[in-house]
Amino acid sequence: MWLPQLDLMRVISAKSQGYSIATDISGPMTVNGLERGSLIVQCVYNSGWETYLKWWCRGAIWKGCKILVKTTGSEQEVKRDRVSIKDNQKNHTFTVTMEGLMQTDADTYWCGIERAGTDLGVTVQVTVDPAPVIPEETSNSPTLTGHHLDKSGWDVLRAGTAAPGGRPLLCRPDPAADQNLPTKGYHEALLLCPG
Repeated sequence: MWLPQLDLMRVISAKSQGYSIATDISGPMTVNGLERGSLIVQCVYNSGWETYLKWWCRGAIWKGCKILVKTTGSEQEVKRDRVSIKDNQKNHTFTVTMEGLMQTDADTYWCGIERAGTDLGVTVQVTVDPAPVIPEETSNSPTLTGHHLDKSGWDVLRAGTAAPGGRPLLCRPDPAADQNLPTKGYHEALLLCPG
């Protein structure tokens, strides 16, 4: 099994700059993506490693790290499931793209170079923020057909209309729409509803 060759002094000094370095390879210390989105990690290597295989693996412990994707020694992109890797040998960089991010993708990963003996590798912490919840308007959305005022002045919607989660949808009349609403009883009017 391969073990990382780390230059601890360079790693410590690089951490203060937000970049991890392991002798001949470096990468960002942390990368953040949005759930259901994608993220890109760019790792840089020194001259001389162009045709070596580059890899991306997951797991905080080097020995137990699972390689998710690996180059073929060329500049051709390799894709496996939701992860791809592409080596740019002229620029001495390889790029990893993770797509369709899930919160469970948050973990410690490694940029690495395969070689005889001990591989080179550097850790990258991946974080995934939850996607914002955007209400969708569907044909199942409640439709107001009528309402009545209760004792407190709130309108209670008629027959089966409800807010998300099954709560009754409470609304107030829009004072600008109709100044002559009855104080009690059934009527139709423009309503202002919270949410």
